[in-house]
Amino acid sequence: MKLVLASASPRRKELLKQIGIAFEAVSADIDENSRGFSDASEYVMEMARQKALLVAERLADQGEAQGLVLGADTTVVIDGEILGKPTDYDDAFAMIRRIQGKWHEVITGIALVDIKTLTPLVDKECTRVKIRAMTDEMIEAYLATGESFDKAGSYGIQGYGSLMVEKLDGCYFNVMGLPIYRLSTLLEKEGFTMLSWMRCKDKK
Repeated sequence: MKLVLASASPRRKELLKQIGIAFEAVSADIDENSRGFSDASEYVMEMARQKALLVAERLADQGEAQGLVLGADTTVVIDGEILGKPTDYDDAFAMIRRIQGKWHEVITGIALVDIKTLTPLVDKECTRVKIRAMTDEMIEAYLATGESFDKAGSYGIQGYGSLMVEKLDGCYFNVMGLPIYRLSTLLEKEGFTMLSWMRCKDKK
C-alpha cells in the first residue's frame, strides 16, 4: 500500500527511512496557530488530521485511487501553555529560558487518512522531558547553532540540543517529531505488515 508523508520535515523522513517504509513526501501548508485550543493533545491531533486530509484531498483530485497519507504535528507544553515554533530569535530565547531547569511535555499527534474514503485515523503520544538548568550565555550559545527556529519549543533533541536534555520519560522518537511505535500500531490497523523484512530474513 502506498504511503504519503504530508510533511517536508527532514527528521520525519529520516525516521520513516529508518524503519524501512517506502513513502513519498508532499508538503502540507496549513495554519498551525494554536489560538482557540486549550488542550494541547486536541491541538496536535487536529493539526495532524488537517495536514493529512489536505494532501489526501489533493491526491484524490489528481486521480489517485488508493493509499494512505500520514500527517503529524508536534508541540511542547509547559504549565498548560502550548509552545510552538518560535517566530524570531527573541521568541526562541524566551522559550528556552522558560523550559530550562524544568520538566515539560512533548506531544505529537499523528493521523492516517485513506485517499479513497478520506477517513482519518488519529492518535497521539506524550513524552516528558527535563531540560538542564541554563544560563543566558548557554542559551545564546545554543541559539547560535541555528537549530531552534523550525522546532516546537525552540530545541531539537537529536542535535546540539541533546546536550540540554537531562532526563526523558517516554518515547525518544516522539521528541524528534514522529512516535515510531504509536505510528506502527496505526499502520498495522490499516494493513501494513511491520517488520516483514525481518521475517523474510528468518526464513532464509
